[in-house]
This record gives sequence, structure tokens and C-alpha cells, in this order.
Amino acid sequence: MKTLSLLLLATAAIPHLSIPPAHLESTPSAQQAQIQRNKGKWYLARSGHAVYCYGPVMTVSDTNGGVERVATFCRGDKLLVPLKD
Repeated sequence: MKTLSLLLLATAAIPHLSIPPAHLESTPSAQQAQIQRNKGKWYLARSGHAVYCYGPVMTVSDTNGGVERVATFCRGDKLLVPLKD
């Protein structure tokens, strides 16, 4: 009798507990944006307005053959903003 009950217990379906994976950010770019958001800085644009940008300041060539400083990845839809020197 003991053998039969042990056999039944051993073959009974045991519910499997699973732990759901931790929720991750939806995209890697969202993580990168979060990192860049924390490292932003205010700059004075050539237009006289203050702009908040997340990327580095770069020197690029302008249409006249000269060079100009620009801030990159600014708040809003601006990719490059010419800076006032």
C-alpha cells in the first residue's frame, strides 16, 4: 500500500512555478536617450535663444568654406544648432 501511494505521488503532475523575466526597456535607443538626457547642457544659439543639447559640441564646415561650432542632439527636433561665439 505504501509503495502504491509513493508511486502515485511520484507520477502526479507537479505544477511548475515560473518567474517572469524582469521588464526591460522597450528599445536600446530608449536607454541611450535616458543616458544622454542626464548629461545635457544649456548653450546660447546664434539666434540668441538658449537651447538644451545632449550631444557634444562639434566644429563643422559651413557653406562659405569656413568653420562653425554647433551643438548636437538638441531638445526638440533640432539635430545641429549653430552656437554664438
